[in-house]
Amino acid sequence: MVDGEQQKRDQPAPQDASETETEAERRRRRAHFLRELHEAKALRDRVQPRRARAARMRQAMRMRTFRW
Repeated sequence: MVDGEQQKRDQPAPQDASETETEAERRRRRAHFLRELHEAKALRDRVQPRRARAARMRQAMRMRTFRW
């Protein structure tokens, strides 16, 4: 049983469709993901305004103390 698992790990992974996708498709998927992520963060900020304000204050403090 353990030897079978080891053999599976040693074999190269079959070529997946994601490996053959074009650069444009990858960029399109990434843009879609980032758009949804931004929407989710905006929703979270609206639902939890106190936490969002605290996060903004922490980010502002980080930016003030950052040395160029």
